[in-house]
Amino acid sequence: MPEGGIVTIQAENLPADPDHIQPFRKKNCVKISIKDKGIGIQPENIPRIFNPYFTTKRKGSGLGLAVCFSIIRNHNGNIEVKSAPGKGTVFTLYLPAAEKDTVKMAKPEKTIQTGKGKILLMDDEESILLSTGMLLRKLGYTVETTRNGYEAVERYGEALKKQNPFDLCIMDLTVPGSMGGLEARERIAALDKGVRAIVSSGYADDPIMSEYTNYGFIGVLVKPYYLNELARLLHEILDT
Repeated sequence: MPEGGIVTIQAENLPADPDHIQPFRKKNCVKISIKDKGIGIQPENIPRIFNPYFTTKRKGSGLGLAVCFSIIRNHNGNIEVKSAPGKGTVFTLYLPAAEKDTVKMAKPEKTIQTGKGKILLMDDEESILLSTGMLLRKLGYTVETTRNGYEAVERYGEALKKQNPFDLCIMDLTVPGSMGGLEARERIAALDKGVRAIVSSGYADDPIMSEYTNYGFIGVLVKPYYLNELARLLHEILDT
Protein backbone atom coordinates (compact mmCIF):
# COMPACT_ATOMS: atom_id res chain seq x y z
CA MET A 1 0.00 0.00 0.00
CA PRO A 2 2.38 2.78 -1.21
CA GLU A 3 -0.10 5.51 -0.22
CA GLY A 4 -0.91 3.93 3.15
CA GLY A 5 -4.21 2.39 4.13
CA ILE A 6 -5.91 -0.10 6.41
CA VAL A 7 -5.17 -3.79 6.89
CA THR A 8 -8.20 -5.63 8.26
CA ILE A 9 -7.73 -8.94 10.07
CA GLN A 10 -10.70 -11.10 11.00
CA ALA A 11 -11.02 -14.54 12.59
CA GLU A 12 -13.98 -16.83 13.10
CA ASN A 13 -14.83 -20.41 13.99
CA LEU A 14 -16.34 -22.49 11.18
CA PRO A 15 -18.32 -25.63 12.08
CA ALA A 16 -17.58 -28.85 10.22
CA ASP A 17 -19.34 -29.36 6.90
CA PRO A 18 -19.25 -33.10 6.07
CA ASP A 19 -20.61 -32.45 2.58
CA HIS A 20 -18.02 -29.84 1.66
CA ILE A 21 -15.81 -30.65 -1.34
CA GLN A 22 -12.63 -29.50 0.47
CA PRO A 23 -11.18 -31.97 3.05
CA PHE A 24 -10.15 -29.21 5.47
CA ARG A 25 -13.80 -28.08 5.77
CA LYS A 26 -15.07 -31.49 6.80
CA LYS A 27 -13.87 -30.76 10.35
CA ASN A 28 -14.15 -27.74 12.61
CA CYS A 29 -11.69 -25.08 11.55
CA VAL A 30 -10.61 -21.51 12.14
CA LYS A 31 -10.90 -19.01 9.28
CA ILE A 32 -8.52 -16.06 9.29
CA SER A 33 -8.69 -13.34 6.65
CA ILE A 34 -6.20 -10.55 6.01
CA LYS A 35 -7.46 -7.79 3.72
CA ASP A 36 -5.53 -4.80 2.45
CA LYS A 37 -6.31 -1.81 0.26
CA GLY A 38 -3.16 -2.03 -1.80
CA ILE A 39 -2.41 -2.13 -5.50
CA GLY A 40 -3.66 -5.69 -5.90
CA ILE A 41 -2.24 -8.59 -7.91
CA GLN A 42 -2.36 -8.96 -11.68
CA PRO A 43 -4.68 -11.85 -12.70
CA GLU A 44 -1.93 -13.67 -14.62
CA ASN A 45 0.29 -13.69 -11.51
CA ILE A 46 -2.22 -15.15 -9.04
CA PRO A 47 -1.67 -18.83 -10.06
CA ARG A 48 2.07 -18.41 -9.43
CA ILE A 49 2.29 -16.40 -6.20
CA PHE A 50 2.84 -19.50 -4.03
CA ASN A 51 5.62 -20.84 -6.27
CA PRO A 52 9.13 -20.67 -4.76
CA TYR A 53 11.21 -17.77 -6.11
CA PHE A 54 8.34 -16.15 -7.99
CA THR A 55 8.24 -12.45 -7.17
CA THR A 56 7.40 -9.15 -8.82
CA LYS A 57 9.47 -7.17 -6.33
CA ARG A 58 12.89 -5.99 -7.42
CA LYS A 59 14.49 -7.03 -4.14
CA GLY A 60 12.15 -9.88 -3.27
CA SER A 61 13.16 -13.53 -2.87
CA GLY A 62 9.81 -15.11 -3.72
CA LEU A 63 9.99 -17.34 -0.62
CA GLY A 64 7.56 -15.66 1.79
CA LEU A 65 4.28 -16.95 0.37
CA ALA A 66 5.88 -20.28 -0.55
CA VAL A 67 6.85 -20.80 3.10
CA CYS A 68 3.35 -19.75 4.27
CA PHE A 69 1.76 -22.20 1.85
CA SER A 70 4.02 -25.04 3.02
CA ILE A 71 3.42 -24.39 6.74
CA ILE A 72 -0.35 -24.20 6.38
CA ARG A 73 -0.56 -27.33 4.22
CA ASN A 74 1.66 -29.22 6.67
CA HIS A 75 -0.92 -28.36 9.35
CA ASN A 76 -3.71 -29.79 7.18
CA GLY A 77 -5.06 -26.35 6.34
CA ASN A 78 -5.47 -24.22 3.25
CA ILE A 79 -4.72 -20.70 2.02
CA GLU A 80 -6.66 -18.83 -0.65
CA VAL A 81 -6.29 -15.43 -2.31
CA LYS A 82 -8.65 -13.02 -4.04
CA SER A 83 -7.33 -9.87 -5.65
CA ALA A 84 -7.90 -7.35 -8.40
CA PRO A 85 -5.59 -4.57 -9.63
CA GLY A 86 -6.32 -1.37 -7.77
CA LYS A 87 -8.82 -3.01 -5.41
CA GLY A 88 -6.59 -4.69 -2.87
CA THR A 89 -6.05 -8.29 -1.83
CA VAL A 90 -7.62 -10.74 0.61
CA PHE A 91 -5.74 -13.78 1.88
CA THR A 92 -7.88 -16.36 3.67
CA LEU A 93 -6.36 -19.04 5.90
CA TYR A 94 -8.16 -22.15 7.10
CA LEU A 95 -6.60 -24.10 9.96
CA PRO A 96 -7.95 -27.12 11.89
CA ALA A 97 -9.57 -26.12 15.17
CA ALA A 98 -8.18 -27.55 18.41
CA GLU A 99 -10.06 -30.66 19.45
CA LYS A 100 -9.65 -29.90 23.16
CA ASP A 101 -10.43 -26.71 25.05
CA THR A 102 -7.49 -27.04 27.43
CA VAL A 103 -3.95 -26.21 26.41
CA LYS A 104 -0.97 -27.78 28.13
CA MET A 105 1.52 -25.33 29.52
CA ALA A 106 4.80 -25.30 27.66
CA LYS A 107 7.77 -26.69 29.54
CA PRO A 108 10.28 -24.09 30.68
CA GLU A 109 13.03 -23.54 28.14
CA LYS A 110 16.44 -24.90 29.00
CA THR A 111 19.26 -22.47 29.58
CA ILE A 112 20.40 -21.05 26.26
CA GLN A 113 24.03 -21.87 25.54
CA THR A 114 26.19 -18.89 24.67
CA GLY A 115 29.65 -18.94 23.15
CA LYS A 116 32.48 -17.07 21.50
CA GLY A 117 33.76 -17.02 17.96
CA LYS A 118 33.81 -15.09 14.69
CA ILE A 119 31.02 -16.03 12.27
CA LEU A 120 30.48 -15.15 8.61
CA LEU A 121 26.76 -15.07 7.80
CA MET A 122 25.76 -15.18 4.12
CA ASP A 123 22.16 -14.65 2.95
CA ASP A 124 20.52 -12.61 0.19
CA GLU A 125 17.63 -11.42 2.40
CA GLU A 126 18.35 -8.29 4.42
CA SER A 127 15.75 -9.22 7.03
CA ILE A 128 17.50 -12.54 7.72
CA LEU A 129 20.90 -10.87 7.95
CA LEU A 130 19.53 -8.39 10.49
CA SER A 131 17.50 -10.81 12.60
CA THR A 132 20.01 -13.69 12.58
CA GLY A 133 22.90 -11.32 13.14
CA MET A 134 21.07 -10.01 16.20
CA LEU A 135 20.51 -13.56 17.50
CA LEU A 136 24.16 -14.49 17.01
CA ARG A 137 25.38 -11.38 18.81
CA LYS A 138 22.92 -12.09 21.63
CA LEU A 139 24.59 -15.49 21.98
CA GLY A 140 28.01 -13.85 22.31
CA TYR A 141 29.43 -14.28 18.80
CA THR A 142 31.08 -11.71 16.54
CA VAL A 143 29.28 -11.52 13.20
CA GLU A 144 30.00 -10.22 9.72
CA THR A 145 27.35 -10.43 6.99
CA THR A 146 27.41 -10.81 3.21
CA ARG A 147 24.65 -11.01 0.59
CA ASN A 148 26.04 -13.68 -1.75
CA GLY A 149 28.81 -16.20 -2.30
CA TYR A 150 31.13 -13.82 -4.12
CA GLU A 151 31.13 -11.44 -1.17
CA ALA A 152 31.57 -14.33 1.26
CA VAL A 153 34.64 -15.68 -0.54
CA GLU A 154 36.17 -12.21 -0.71
CA ARG A 155 35.48 -11.46 2.95
CA TYR A 156 36.85 -14.84 4.06
CA GLY A 157 40.03 -14.31 2.05
CA GLU A 158 40.54 -10.85 3.52
CA ALA A 159 40.20 -12.23 7.04
CA LEU A 160 42.82 -14.89 6.30
CA LYS A 161 45.28 -12.29 5.02
CA LYS A 162 44.78 -10.27 8.22
CA GLN A 163 45.36 -13.44 10.27
CA ASN A 164 41.95 -12.95 11.83
CA PRO A 165 40.03 -15.87 10.28
CA PHE A 166 36.41 -16.80 10.73
CA ASP A 167 35.64 -19.70 13.04
CA LEU A 168 32.48 -20.64 11.18
CA CYS A 169 30.37 -19.76 8.12
CA ILE A 170 26.57 -19.97 7.88
CA MET A 171 25.72 -20.05 4.19
CA ASP A 172 22.40 -19.80 2.37
CA LEU A 173 22.19 -22.66 -0.12
CA THR A 174 20.40 -20.73 -2.87
CA VAL A 175 20.95 -17.10 -3.88
CA PRO A 176 18.86 -16.24 -6.96
CA GLY A 177 21.01 -14.71 -9.67
CA SER A 178 24.26 -15.10 -7.76
CA MET A 179 26.62 -17.60 -6.13
CA GLY A 180 25.03 -19.79 -3.47
CA GLY A 181 26.44 -21.53 -0.44
CA LEU A 182 27.68 -24.73 -2.10
CA GLU A 183 29.97 -23.08 -4.62
CA ALA A 184 31.05 -20.47 -2.08
CA ARG A 185 32.11 -23.17 0.39
CA GLU A 186 34.10 -24.94 -2.33
CA ARG A 187 35.93 -21.74 -3.26
CA ILE A 188 36.64 -20.94 0.39
CA ALA A 189 37.94 -24.49 0.91
CA ALA A 190 40.50 -23.79 -1.83
CA LEU A 191 41.77 -20.96 0.39
CA ASP A 192 41.38 -22.76 3.71
CA LYS A 193 41.05 -26.54 3.84
CA GLY A 194 39.96 -26.28 7.47
CA VAL A 195 36.92 -24.11 6.77
CA ARG A 196 33.87 -24.97 8.86
CA ALA A 197 30.53 -24.17 7.23
CA ILE A 198 26.84 -24.69 8.01
CA VAL A 199 24.38 -24.82 5.12
CA SER A 200 20.97 -23.20 5.49
CA SER A 201 17.80 -23.12 3.41
CA GLY A 202 14.05 -22.83 3.62
CA TYR A 203 13.74 -26.19 1.86
CA ALA A 204 14.42 -29.04 4.26
CA ASP A 205 13.88 -31.67 1.54
CA ASP A 206 16.74 -30.45 -0.66
CA PRO A 207 19.23 -33.34 -1.10
CA ILE A 208 22.12 -31.14 -0.04
CA MET A 209 20.32 -30.36 3.22
CA SER A 210 19.69 -34.03 4.00
CA GLU A 211 23.18 -35.19 2.98
CA TYR A 212 25.14 -32.07 3.88
CA THR A 213 28.30 -33.88 5.01
CA ASN A 214 28.74 -35.26 1.48
CA TYR A 215 29.09 -31.68 0.28
CA GLY A 216 31.63 -30.57 2.87
CA PHE A 217 29.29 -28.93 5.40
CA ILE A 218 29.45 -29.77 9.10
CA GLY A 219 25.94 -28.68 10.05
CA VAL A 220 22.54 -27.72 8.70
CA LEU A 221 19.95 -25.08 9.63
CA VAL A 222 16.41 -24.90 8.26
CA LYS A 223 14.80 -21.48 7.97
CA PRO A 224 13.30 -19.86 9.94
CA TYR A 225 15.98 -20.02 12.62
CA TYR A 226 15.11 -20.52 16.28
CA LEU A 227 17.33 -19.22 19.05
CA ASN A 228 17.60 -22.51 20.97
CA GLU A 229 18.38 -24.54 17.85
CA LEU A 230 20.94 -22.01 16.68
CA ALA A 231 22.61 -21.89 20.09
CA ARG A 232 22.74 -25.67 20.40
CA LEU A 233 24.30 -26.22 16.97
CA LEU A 234 26.92 -23.49 17.41
CA HIS A 235 27.83 -24.85 20.84
CA GLU A 236 28.27 -28.35 19.42
CA ILE A 237 30.53 -27.11 16.63
CA LEU A 238 32.57 -24.38 18.31
CA ASP A 239 32.65 -25.26 22.00
CA THR A 240 32.95 -29.06 22.10
